[in-house]
Amino acid sequence: MGPTEGGYAAGIAVSKKNLVIVESPTKARTLKKLLDRRFRVLASMGHVRDLPKSKLGVDVDNGFAPHYIVIKGKGPILKELREAAKDADTVYLAPDPDREGEAISWHLQTLLNGVNPNIRRIEFHEVTREAVRRALQHPRDIDLNRVAAQQARRVLDRLVGYKLSPLLWRKVRGGLSAGRVQSVALRLVCDREREIEAFTPQEYWTITARLSRQGEDTLFDARLVSRGDAKVELPHEEEARRVLRELEAADYRVAEVRRRDQQRHPAPPFITSTLQQEANRRLGYSASRTMSLAQQLYEGLDVGDEGTVGLITYMRTDSVRVASSAQEEARAFVRERWGEAYVPPQPRRYATRRGAQDAHEAIRPTSVFRTPEKVKPYLRPDQYRLYRLIWERFVASQMSSAVLDTLAVDVAAGDYLLRATGQRVKFPGFLVVYRELSADGEELAEGWLPELVPGEPLRLVELIPQQHFTQPPPRYTEATLVRALEEKGIGRPSTYAPTLETIKKRGYVRVVDRRLVPTELGRLVNDLLLEHFPDIVDVGFTAHLEEDLDRVEEGQADWVAVVREFYEPFERDLRRAEALIEEVDAKPEPTGEACPACGRELVRKQGRFGAFIACSGYPACTYTRPVGIGVACPKCGGEVVERRSRRGRIFYGCATYPSCDFTSWDRPTDRRCSRCGYPMALRRSRRGETYYRCVNTSCRATETQQVPEPVAAR
Repeated sequence: MGPTEGGYAAGIAVSKKNLVIVESPTKARTLKKLLDRRFRVLASMGHVRDLPKSKLGVDVDNGFAPHYIVIKGKGPILKELREAAKDADTVYLAPDPDREGEAISWHLQTLLNGVNPNIRRIEFHEVTREAVRRALQHPRDIDLNRVAAQQARRVLDRLVGYKLSPLLWRKVRGGLSAGRVQSVALRLVCDREREIEAFTPQEYWTITARLSRQGEDTLFDARLVSRGDAKVELPHEEEARRVLRELEAADYRVAEVRRRDQQRHPAPPFITSTLQQEANRRLGYSASRTMSLAQQLYEGLDVGDEGTVGLITYMRTDSVRVASSAQEEARAFVRERWGEAYVPPQPRRYATRRGAQDAHEAIRPTSVFRTPEKVKPYLRPDQYRLYRLIWERFVASQMSSAVLDTLAVDVAAGDYLLRATGQRVKFPGFLVVYRELSADGEELAEGWLPELVPGEPLRLVELIPQQHFTQPPPRYTEATLVRALEEKGIGRPSTYAPTLETIKKRGYVRVVDRRLVPTELGRLVNDLLLEHFPDIVDVGFTAHLEEDLDRVEEGQADWVAVVREFYEPFERDLRRAEALIEEVDAKPEPTGEACPACGRELVRKQGRFGAFIACSGYPACTYTRPVGIGVACPKCGGEVVERRSRRGRIFYGCATYPSCDFTSWDRPTDRRCSRCGYPMALRRSRRGETYYRCVNTSCRATETQQVPEPVAAR
């Protein structure tokens, strides 16, 4: 099928409209503005079929055959899709270009094939007129290997969720869950906490000399590094004092000066994991908030005269590949904005890590000429900040390297050697757009030294001894946990955000100063899984299973065999655990605070409606207070907490009340309203459909979103 002049694809009928089905109403609205009158665009609102919630829905004795049913509440949507498909010349299935999108397409084809067999799959990685035109010119059949990989993942998650989670309900308490990816993530957090607790700090000292040239006031610091050929070790104060006495009596002179140019290369454009990490470090966004905002940027926003257009490419990817056309556009933009010196001789290409899927491009703006400044008036502040981050990272990735002027000076003091270093930017290159942060969030440090020459005597101004202690490994942040999961091959781009949300929602971890801390409940569940289901929490086993799912997608493995290889030992472990695990009393977690009513220690408890703070002296003392739900107050930025009205009805309000009067009957989520920026609440319609509604009573905007079922955790 080839292109036609002025059209989208040859062979598209004029007498009948063609039907395009996407999964999101937002994407549907964007496509309606990009396509002409020959096309009708409808949204399936996510999946239309799934496994039943009321039972396992997997026939383990018959090749793990899944039993799919139409999702409750999707009847009217499916009826509308059937009526539209019946009157269409061709049905184009255009859900997202990944396994989940392929599965949605397959389910739609299965349900619509009876009314219109002329069904084709199209995929595009950016919601722009040109990308959609190319997709319509190259329709294809459903990729059954990709469907099989998604089906294998769904069945595996259902087997774990519906067989292991009930065991935790019976032995520990209700509302808990376990999953292939979430349980490994919890183990990483718990293992790190144990490392921290077992860590024994070791004392050590450093000595810094503050020096200047003879007759000058400009000071610079040089740090003690060695004596002769041996590194100086200062394990305690006594040794430090002994060395200080020798340094005080020594003469100081410049031993060697080394100056060179050092190149610093730009980082590759974002993939899902690095976007989540950088948005967490720079913007303070959670993984789920980052992905929600990225979805909005991808599906399309109204940007004035251009109308509605997708601003970034598909945001679930682990490939750093960039289309040649996008590279050339970026090079042209850089040349126009900063000049030829900022354009490298050849377009930059980056190596995708081993084991990554290369189906999609890296995350980039759909046009670099659509600068953050141009679209800022049309975006909410949080959308703008994420778009700017993506835009700057991509543009920088296609620019010349920065050149740093570095200087290292060795200073001799008797038998001792001290070293001073300095660096400054000689040619900024990509740094004019984007400066990377170090692991601790610091930018490139600059500082220079006086013009020194070998043999030159120096004046000692003062010696500065400092006591230090070795530090334990830091607790994970959301960013560093995502990086650890990626490095170990656990999960895929689509699973990182929901995994983090699940372990927080279940009460397995708490976020303290943006660090993930395991709760007593999280440790208890982790220890039970570690003892009785070692494969579930084994990093290597889970990574191997991810590789097997990739092999299914590539047509190199049978999905039933992959599931059976996992399930047979899992079922044996399940039977053994049912007999061996005794019921556990999950003790409340101490908070370290005193009860304001009686002075006893306050503890964190899990109730029917979630976590709350209570006095350990209950029932003698009935003091309680709510805990935060992890959502910032839209009015003052404080923490939103769960409260109860005088009649016992649950509502949500700002913890700073009465100084802030924000309240909501609906539970706010991380998702933000595209109109006013307030949090949105998850609701269910009378027909059983799930959707989001803004908690701002003067707005009340709604957005539809398919929600993963809570029990079968990923």
